[in-house]
Amino acid sequence: MDTVTLEPSLYTVKAVLILDNDGERLYAKYYDGTYPSVKEQKAFERNIFSKTHRTDSEIALLEGLTVVYKSNIDLFFYVIGSSHENELMLMAVLNCLFDSLSQMLRRNVERRALLENMEGLFLAVDEIVDGGVILESDPQQVVHRVALRGEDVPYSEQTVTQVLQSAKEQIKWSLLR
Repeated sequence: MDTVTLEPSLYTVKAVLILDNDGERLYAKYYDGTYPSVKEQKAFERNIFSKTHRTDSEIALLEGLTVVYKSNIDLFFYVIGSSHENELMLMAVLNCLFDSLSQMLRRNVERRALLENMEGLFLAVDEIVDGGVILESDPQQVVHRVALRGEDVPYSEQTVTQVLQSAKEQIKWSLLR
């Protein structure tokens, strides 16, 4: 019997998806070339939604991939890995994403609140997974880092008073050097 040994890899996550209760994409980030075109991605998303939206389980094997998922009100959260991936690692990513969003949205994890805070979602996913590598699984850390990154508001979105205050601070610090 020939056994195939797989080298351990940090590239754990193949995709993170959030679909609404009609199976439409609200957020999708694919980390490898498994589904290179948008057409293939949408077909995969339709397939995954049709297989999971009526079940109470948290894990599925679909198209040779491990899918962990969770639903809440009108949202479906998915984290996808390869078929040999550790489900607990994928579930840790899913729970971290959900718990981070829950804190950021003040426990109001539903479609409208999520759409109003897409920037926070993008930052949270970037803090949790980078290029398919899991960086963080503690929601407290994710929320803290998102809050820090959110403070770096571009000048175009600041009020004149905020820009002047920032300029005063920079001048003060340059004079003190």
